[in-house]
Amino acid sequence: MRARQAAIVVALGLLLGALPAATHAQAKTIEVAVGDGLVEAVAAAMPGDVLHLAPGTHKGSVVIEKPLTIEGDSFETTAIEGTGQGSVIRILSSSVTVRGLHISGSGIDKTGIDAGIYVEKGADNPVIEHNWLDRNLFGITLHGPKAARVIGNTVTNRNDLWLNNRGNGIHAWNNIGSTIADNVVTGGRDGIFMQLGKDNVIAGNRFERLRFAVHYMYSKGGAVTDNVSIGDHIGYALMYSDNLKVSGNVSIKDRDQGLMLNSARKGRITDNYVYGSGGKCLFMYLALRNRVTGNRFEDCDIGVHVTGSDENAISDNAFIGNRVQMRYAGTKTYEWSVKGHGNYWSDNTAFDLDGDGIADTAYRPNNVVDWLVWRYPLSKLLLSSPAMELLRVAQGQFPALTPGGVVDSYPLMAPEVPPRVLPPLPEKLEWEVGSADPDS
Repeated sequence: MRARQAAIVVALGLLLGALPAATHAQAKTIEVAVGDGLVEAVAAAMPGDVLHLAPGTHKGSVVIEKPLTIEGDSFETTAIEGTGQGSVIRILSSSVTVRGLHISGSGIDKTGIDAGIYVEKGADNPVIEHNWLDRNLFGITLHGPKAARVIGNTVTNRNDLWLNNRGNGIHAWNNIGSTIADNVVTGGRDGIFMQLGKDNVIAGNRFERLRFAVHYMYSKGGAVTDNVSIGDHIGYALMYSDNLKVSGNVSIKDRDQGLMLNSARKGRITDNYVYGSGGKCLFMYLALRNRVTGNRFEDCDIGVHVTGSDENAISDNAFIGNRVQMRYAGTKTYEWSVKGHGNYWSDNTAFDLDGDGIADTAYRPNNVVDWLVWRYPLSKLLLSSPAMELLRVAQGQFPALTPGGVVDSYPLMAPEVPPRVLPPLPEKLEWEVGSADPDS
């Protein structure tokens, strides 16, 4: 009797275990014509089905509560148009794929994070690829899923709203292990906003006409690599985040800052190129224990602005042709070299008599006159006065008068970081000619 009961239990287990496989085996591709009703097709589909949308415009908004693929042949031919309320596609299930679609027409409720595509927490492993997200408040919202893949999308968000009322191109909150790569984001507030994330990768994206290209907040691990920011307010704003790898990124003529490390800790900041910022190439504010090496900061108003940033290892960078190489006003002295290797400063006129590639004297980017001007701005009125000239002469004769700040004891005689080939740029960017946007 017991043997028979055991056999029944085993048989039931085998049957139940086979059910998912049977369900998957029944999955099919369903052709959805324009006018057939996309919402109804989604409701009628079985888990695992592929809904292939015919060219033309299909009506949203759509809620997906089962594993499905919704795709078109190309976003140039196949569209989903929202109702102007809420999100156009809302994903509540894991393992959903959306590809090859032109998605537009979300609502404009910031509290609801209205988006072209909204992925809810628990809807893990979504794949969003090769879509055009257009005229939405937020382009793509990842509200807590794990292992999302957002690849090769174009996001053109609304710029007809005030800046603070716009949504982000890709808005990610509480994500783990996601990959956001090879997307183009133009317009809106921030290109990619990452908050409370862990071990996410942002790679190979391009950003234009934004507030921040990449905005990291309260996140850990992960990488920001090989992205391009052109003409944004700030290129890469890395704030209150730890252990980030930031490498191979380019900032071209971003208005205020190319690269910001605001309370960022233990990061590896390598091989980035910042060119032509109207403000600062690099801004370090309370940045702690970062490794900053092999970067090129060129043709900015200020090469680097440092405030309260301790225990950073900074070497092998190139500061070239900046109007002011460094701005620092304080009493503490920081050494910017590592193991006998410093940085290249284009305004350093020192000699290298032994030919080892290291200048014979230390480089101090700031003098006592700089310190006075930054601490007491009205002293600019006295820059050409005999008193200021006397200070310069006195500091040259008595180095002990030098204020606190950065000292590079082993400055390089030549840059070791080559320039990048810049993409074609307009003669003047929006921020250079002015903007009608009151928040810009």
